[in-house]
Amino acid sequence: CPWQGPFHELCVHEAECSHPTKTGNELMEILDEMDQSRKKEMQLYNSIFSLLSFEKIGYTEVQFRPYRTDDFITRLYYETPRLTVLNQTWVLKARVNDSERNPNLSCKRTLSFQLILKSKVNSPMECSFLLLEGPYDDVKINPVIYHFVFSNESNETDYMALPIVDSVECNKLLAAKNINLRLFIFQIQK
Repeated sequence: CPWQGPFHELCVHEAECSHPTKTGNELMEILDEMDQSRKKEMQLYNSIFSLLSFEKIGYTEVQFRPYRTDDFITRLYYETPRLTVLNQTWVLKARVNDSERNPNLSCKRTLSFQLILKSKVNSPMECSFLLLEGPYDDVKINPVIYHFVFSNESNETDYMALPIVDSVECNKLLAAKNINLRLFIFQIQK
């Protein structure tokens, strides 16, 4: 059973838990799902370890600051100051619930982000990148590796979901004055 909780709630959970009444086949299906999940997790970590062998790796602490648009209906968004990684200038932008009309009416919150190359480059720059929790925040983020080829004509990624564990963690981030994360960029050499 994957249940986790405080010890004083264990008796209540055990009384309501459906796992003890499951058949062997049902339990095997659950174990198979857990096994597949672990395999995906191992593939992700192996991918991260292989990225660490790249020649050009850069990382920096990033701080998203809140801003409001000047639109008819103002929207909250976040942006970092310009930052330098791999001798290039970058900016990260983030938005709440993909800029839906009234995110304040939704109790489920998400953040999506966009990486923008501000420097001019001589040739396309193929990169893998990921955002993780910074050293001063305790937000739980599932690592996800993103991939993009930056050029002067195509210098910004689409908005991608910041892989925060759940809406509660997202609300913790949004309640803070600033959002502090760590950005890793791996340049792929041809």
